[in-house]
Amino acid sequence: MLVHGFLDLAWGWDEVPARLAERFHVIAPDLRGHGDSDWIGAGGYYHFYDYLPDLDDVIARLGRARIVICGHSMGGSVAAYWAGTRPEKVRAMALLEGIGPPEVTTPIPERAMRWIDAWKQARGSGAGKVMATVEDAAARLRKHDPLLDPARALALAGHGTRAVVGGVAWKHDPLHLTQGPHPYRVDVAATFWQRVKAPVLYVEGSASRFRLADADTERRLAAFPDVRRVVIADAGHMMMRHQPGRVAEAIMSIIGE
Repeated sequence: MLVHGFLDLAWGWDEVPARLAERFHVIAPDLRGHGDSDWIGAGGYYHFYDYLPDLDDVIARLGRARIVICGHSMGGSVAAYWAGTRPEKVRAMALLEGIGPPEVTTPIPERAMRWIDAWKQARGSGAGKVMATVEDAAARLRKHDPLLDPARALALAGHGTRAVVGGVAWKHDPLHLTQGPHPYRVDVAATFWQRVKAPVLYVEGSASRFRLADADTERRLAAFPDVRRVVIADAGHMMMRHQPGRVAEAIMSIIGE
């Protein structure tokens, strides 16, 4: 099970699923409000825990008795929460820079106020940012990810956009761009991580701008009973786009025979 990250989609795993599918049954879904999954209805929101029953249902329908679950970035946080909820179903887990963002100290009432205001603005924005062409969308991907080569960028832009009046827009719901009212808390996440008895591989990109400080990374990883850490060279945060072969090899290394 490959769980993509924030504002990404299943196609964001690039060549990784095909490489794993040479040996394994692979599932790579679009999370709710991403890719070709439906947007939430009026009055709804994408609270983090909403992803857990979605993932649980997909696994129940398409998975095996025990699975290897891999998550990138936000998808890693979702995968690890699910693994801690259903530890008996996990054969192994790989987290690609997926143990949460840095903790913030913004008071929750202030955060809630910003959430409400941003929610109203997002719902009034319609399709979200409109770009003239798919090529413009690809250029935007490369602007934020300099290691992404042009051909991959164009392919991902094709999968990740939809036609709207005036050009194309990203498929993800603009509501995702708002910051939710509940801050990420490592102490809460650790209560899930501690329940994962299967082997865990934590993967980082050597050139990633989103790597946590080493001390913070080690503090978080210490909550997992069985974990090891690897770094993939010449890769940024979107490592599965930069080095899909090495990412697939890393995932297979934690599976065993």
